[in-house]
Amino acid sequence: MQAESSRGVLATWTPEDKNFWERSGKKIAAKNLWISIPCLLLSFCVWMLFSTVALYLPGAGFRFTTDQLFMLTALPSLAGAIMRVPYSFVIPIFGGRRWTAFSTIILVVPALWLGYAVQQPTTPYWVFVVIALLCGVAGGNFASSMGNISFFFPKHLQGGALGLNGGLGNLGVSVMQLVAPLVMGMAVFGSLSGAGQLSPSGDVRWVQNAAFIWVPPLVIFAVAAWFLMNDIATAKASLAQQLPVLKRPHMWIMALLYLATFGSFIGFSAGFAMLTKTQFPHVVILHYAFWGPLIGALARPVGGALSDRFGGSKVTLINFVLMVIFATLIFFTLPGDGQQGAFGAFFAVFLGLFLTAGLGSGSTFQMISVIIRADTLRRVKQAGGNDRQAAQEAATDSSAALGFISAIGAAGGFFIPKAFGTSLALSGSAEGALKVFLLFYALCGVITWWCYIRKSAA
Repeated sequence: MQAESSRGVLATWTPEDKNFWERSGKKIAAKNLWISIPCLLLSFCVWMLFSTVALYLPGAGFRFTTDQLFMLTALPSLAGAIMRVPYSFVIPIFGGRRWTAFSTIILVVPALWLGYAVQQPTTPYWVFVVIALLCGVAGGNFASSMGNISFFFPKHLQGGALGLNGGLGNLGVSVMQLVAPLVMGMAVFGSLSGAGQLSPSGDVRWVQNAAFIWVPPLVIFAVAAWFLMNDIATAKASLAQQLPVLKRPHMWIMALLYLATFGSFIGFSAGFAMLTKTQFPHVVILHYAFWGPLIGALARPVGGALSDRFGGSKVTLINFVLMVIFATLIFFTLPGDGQQGAFGAFFAVFLGLFLTAGLGSGSTFQMISVIIRADTLRRVKQAGGNDRQAAQEAATDSSAALGFISAIGAAGGFFIPKAFGTSLALSGSAEGALKVFLLFYALCGVITWWCYIRKSAA
């Protein structure tokens, strides 16, 4: 039986069948994965644009307060978290090929708008708020992308596949923070992108290029997704069929753990540069900021692979212990009480937090897939369903759960920079926010042990 039809629709898809997987499934799954990754990477580039652009707005003539700038870095994550809820359920309704192409091409809109808005110092704050929210739509792509890739791979390979898709997709944050400052220093598009802006230091910057640079690759990979990816005919389910997964207690437990891991990764990615600027104003942080997201993104597939081998719950527990240690060490590096602080130590410890946030993102995502799948298989068989029905429902439930949990995790991208901004506004220090994060990591470590590791855990 042919797996692929003439229009890119997979009529039959049974990745758990070893013969099918080796004969044709593995090649098709790999093709979809390696087109999905750059589409997701570009989504992260657009999603986190304001984490870099916000730093340059004062120099471009925009008189926004520090709290307003922190808000602009936080709003895309809030929008992304909200958009991940509907994006969690779209793949079984519209198909992975169609949705990946559509959700990639629409990101051209905020990229173009932001590029034009930064060239006019009279652009009001509310316009940037709207653009930030539109950039946040890109954050929803993670939910649909991860849900889509989960359909293509057998259970024992999902941790690695999802780790690659998520980890290399997350790499978009680092790519953006590395590329954007570079292209702002040159007239990449000539007169097509508009004139440069004179900075307070006397340099000419093309801040608009930080947004415009992503438009060509967005178009290219949207076209590639449309013509080269696949829809799975058997991976069809209505919204009503997917919503019952929200009633599972384990889904909400895992959502909390994912908020602590991926939420930290995306939250620190959004707010770290602004935080550093307030604590160490003499440091040109954009020379270093990309390292944190880079390490976190590369660590994510490692977390997934380690979980496939040793068990997601064990890896996650160890990871939370390390996060508690790094969060504690941060307090010894901050300026205060007449001390200037130690930027080198501050940066090193934050790299440790990025590393563990990335590892934990991979390990918790592997746990979600395994736990929800096992729960669904048991439930369907207890109700008298056959193996084929159980496997199909398990794949659908896992996809919906992965997407919905990713929505909750993305909320960390709003709360972390907003917490930094609020803490600085109230006390002049970031310590209040960091204490909350420390306690949260400790709580999640206890929850992981209690629910999934102790002998009597379900």
